[in-house]
Amino acid sequence: MPAVPRVTDLLRHVDDLVDAFAAEGGQPGLAFGIVRDGELVHAGGRGVRGVEGSWAVPDADTVFRIASMTKSFTAAAVLLLRDEGALGLDDEAVGYVPALAGVRLPTADAAPLTIRTLLTMAAGFPTDDPWGDRQQGLPDAGLDALLAGGLSFAWSPGTAFEYSNLGYAILGRVVAAAAGAPYREVVTGRLLEPLGLTSTVFDAAQVPPERLAVGHVRRAGGWEPVPFDPYGAFAPMGGILSSVRDLARWVGEYTDAFPPRDDPEGDHPLRRSSRREQQQPSRPYLVHQAWSAVDAPPVLRAAHYGFGLVVESHPRFGAVVGHSGGYPGFGSHMRWHPASGLGVVALGNGTYSPAFLLTERLLDAVLTAELGRGPRSVAPGTGPRDPAPWPATEAAAGDVERLVAGWDDDLAGRLFAENVDLDEPLATRRTRIEHAQELLGPLEPDPAAGVERTSPAHRTWWMRGPGGRLRLDIRMTPQRPPLVQSLGLLAVPEPSAELRRVVTVLRWSLNSTLAAVPPLLAFTEDVDRAALQRLLQAGAAWAGTVTIGDVVGGDGLNDTVLRLHGTRRDLLVGVRLATDDPPGPGGAPRVRGVSLRPAPD
Repeated sequence: MPAVPRVTDLLRHVDDLVDAFAAEGGQPGLAFGIVRDGELVHAGGRGVRGVEGSWAVPDADTVFRIASMTKSFTAAAVLLLRDEGALGLDDEAVGYVPALAGVRLPTADAAPLTIRTLLTMAAGFPTDDPWGDRQQGLPDAGLDALLAGGLSFAWSPGTAFEYSNLGYAILGRVVAAAAGAPYREVVTGRLLEPLGLTSTVFDAAQVPPERLAVGHVRRAGGWEPVPFDPYGAFAPMGGILSSVRDLARWVGEYTDAFPPRDDPEGDHPLRRSSRREQQQPSRPYLVHQAWSAVDAPPVLRAAHYGFGLVVESHPRFGAVVGHSGGYPGFGSHMRWHPASGLGVVALGNGTYSPAFLLTERLLDAVLTAELGRGPRSVAPGTGPRDPAPWPATEAAAGDVERLVAGWDDDLAGRLFAENVDLDEPLATRRTRIEHAQELLGPLEPDPAAGVERTSPAHRTWWMRGPGGRLRLDIRMTPQRPPLVQSLGLLAVPEPSAELRRVVTVLRWSLNSTLAAVPPLLAFTEDVDRAALQRLLQAGAAWAGTVTIGDVVGGDGLNDTVLRLHGTRRDLLVGVRLATDDPPGPGGAPRVRGVSLRPAPD
C-alpha cells in the first residue's frame, strides 16, 4: 500500500486487530483482505477451514458462503436489465411475478409493490431474519405457494424501511422473467464470468474441497459443522459463495465508479452511473449514537439502504458503503470508502459471525493512516418510530408468556416457525426457560417496564420474578398467518447486596454537588480515578437528580446494570466487582469497573 505512510507499521496493526478479533472466538476460521483501488494489497486468515477433516488455515482463495452480501449481486443484475430496457424500476412486480397477483395489500389505498420498493427494502414486509435464511433451498414451486398463500405486511409499501430477504427472493424472479433465463444463469453469465470472478458460485459442489470453508454452529460440545443448503428460490438474497480475492475485485469495481468522469467505461457489464446509483441513500436504515469516551462528544452515525448496499455517514470519513452477510454456518462483511478507494473484506465460518466488527476496525485503521483524523459532517438521520403492533404479535407474546409459565409442546408447535427448532432445538429452549425459572422464581408480566418495538412484527418486553427479571424478544415471519421466527431470552438476576451497595453509593455521589469519586468504595489499581471523576460529573450533568430503578443486565454476583431515573434523563449504571483481588477495607470486594451512559429513550 505505497501511498499509506509507515506501511509496515500499519499492516502490523491490521494483523493485530485480526488476531484480537479471532481470539474473541466467533468462528473457527476467518479470511480477510485490504483492498486499494481494486487491488488486494494485504490478506490473510486465522483458524481453520473446518473442524473435521481439514485443519488448513483459510486464505484469500478460500471460498465461504457470503449470505446477504449476495443482495449486491442481485441488485446489480436488476440495474443491468434496467439499463438494457428489459424492465423499469417503478414497474409493478406482479407484471414479472404472476404469483403475486393473489397477495392482498395491507389497505385498499396501498401503493403497489414495485421493483424499486423491493430493492430498497420498502415493500412493507416484516424483517425475516432468521426465518428467511432457512428458506434458501425452497424450490420455485414452494415460493409460488408461499406467495399464493398471502403475505403479512408490517408497513404500507413504499412508506418505511424494513429489511426483507423475501423481497430479494422476489427480485430473483423478476430478474429471471425480464432476462428470459434462470436467475443463476443471469448473474453467472452477465456479471461473474465477465468480471473473472471464477471462485464465486451458487453451489458448494462447484468448489474444490481443499478450497472450501465449512460452516459451523457452536453447541454445548463445541463447534459443529453445518450442512450446505441447496440452491433454491431464496438464493437471490443469500445464496452466493465467494472468496476474499474475488470480493476484492467486486469492491474495487464499486470504488472505481467514483468520481464521475469522462474516461471510457471499462470492462464492467454494469455502467459506472448504475454502480454509483446502487451506492446512493434511498431509505433511512439506522441512526446510532456511539460513546467512545466520557470527555468526548457523542458520535452520531446514520445509515441508509441503497440498492443491495448500505450507505453509512461516517462521522470522520464521510460516506462508507458495504453489506453484511449472516447465515447458519457463516458471517461476512464487505466495507469500503468510495472517496479513497480503500476497502476491506472479512469472511467467517461461524453462524452469524460478527465480521462487521472486524471490517469496521480494519477500515477505520487504514483510513486513519491514509486520511488522518479530520472531522466530517454527518448526514441527518431520522428519529425512532413507534409502530402499532400486529394483533398476531401481541397474541404470540401472550403465548410466549404461557410457555414461560409452563412449557407446552403443542403450543410451541403451533407458535414457532420451522426455523426455530433448527436454530436452537426446542428441548434446549425449554431447558433455558426452566433454568430462568429456577434462577428468578415464578415469573409474571411486568407491564410497568413498557414494551419496545421496531416494527409491528417485533416486540421486546419484561417479566418479573422474586429473584430478578426476564427480557423477552420475538420477531414474526412474513407468512399469513405470521409465526414466531425468533425468541430471545435474557435472565437478569437482582444484584447482590454488595453490588446494590456500590450502586447506592454511586447514586449518592451523582446527587451530590461535586459528584466526586466516593471515598466509601475501594477500587482496584487499574481503575482510572480521574476518568471516573469525569464520568460521574458528566452523568450528573446528563441526568440531574437520580433514583435507582430496575436491573437490566449482569449476572447479579460479579456485575450488574441498573437503570437510574433522572430528572433530566435516565442513565444506565454498570458495576463490576473484582473476584481475584484482595478485598478492600472491611472485607468488601473491590470495584473493578464502573460504566455510566444515557439510557435508551
